[in-house]
Amino acid sequence: MDTAAAIILFAAVTMYAIFGGADFGAGFWDLTAGGTKRGKRPREIIDHSIGPVWEANHVWLIFTFVVLWTCFPEAYASITWTMFLPLTLAALGIVLRGASFAFRKAVSRIRDQRAFGAAFAVSSVLVPYCFGAVAGGIASGRVPAGGQAGDPWNSWVNPTSIWAGLLAVAVTAYVAAVLLTWDAGRLSDDTMVGYFRIRAVAAGVVAGVVALVGLFVVRNDARYLFDGLTSRGLPLVIVSVLAGLAALVLLRGQPHRGGRVAAVVAAGALVLGWGVAQWDYLLPESLTVSQAAAPPGTIAAVLFAAGLAALLIVPAFVLLYVLDQKSLLPEEGVDESSGQATRTTRA
Repeated sequence: MDTAAAIILFAAVTMYAIFGGADFGAGFWDLTAGGTKRGKRPREIIDHSIGPVWEANHVWLIFTFVVLWTCFPEAYASITWTMFLPLTLAALGIVLRGASFAFRKAVSRIRDQRAFGAAFAVSSVLVPYCFGAVAGGIASGRVPAGGQAGDPWNSWVNPTSIWAGLLAVAVTAYVAAVLLTWDAGRLSDDTMVGYFRIRAVAAGVVAGVVALVGLFVVRNDARYLFDGLTSRGLPLVIVSVLAGLAALVLLRGQPHRGGRVAAVVAAGALVLGWGVAQWDYLLPESLTVSQAAAPPGTIAAVLFAAGLAALLIVPAFVLLYVLDQKSLLPEEGVDESSGQATRTTRA
């Protein structure tokens, strides 16, 4: 049962990396869109794309923490004690980002809109970087077992963590640009299709370069992870690379639905590759899944709850995204027929 719980844990992390990551990546393009006039149209596309679904994406993060602290309490204690600083920054960034996204639409003065917009955009970069740094610290063995606190700075300010943080920002920006290219095409805005296509290609190239450089960083700083990535995790790494390239190829011409799928597969395979590479350790070379597992009764209860969630919540998520793609959710965004900004009332 402990293996099943660990698989569910990594599946939840992967889902958050995909859906939450695309959400944060959209904020990255909000940050780099330019001034009020130049960036108006890209920001309209971004708001239209993430507006109906951004609040739902963090359900995966909450689920991840619940599974971790319930099924693997020792690992949870060690991670949260050691990574208190980056996790706190990430939590503050999530709260600030959500509040700023909502308030930016509510205020009327340009100065206030700019202030809230800046907070939203900066937080969109800070959060994935911090989560990437946490993952890098865990993967490089800087979190001790036993529910003990490791070094509060070196645990997330180190070569592997810095690389993982930068990779997280690059990958989320890449996935978001691919999805935004599709959304711009759905709105029949050819100018914005070209705009986000260029950024998707640029972000894909940057992500590839960062990943390549990371091989040398990880080989010297996180040997166990490197050995795992070049052996049992290698098939997933290859899938991630091929899917990322396929998404870029499918961006040529009119946006293709397959490009979105390929970009999602690229990001998901990357996260799963990390999980497989360090298996069966939760904390590499110090705490295995079986050693960290809670009593069987506790894990059984969590697995039962996860099964109910799969039956009740996952279909709701699917319905939400289907309605969003069919433009059946009332939300502030852009008029698909005219391409101009419009305001509607949320149900």
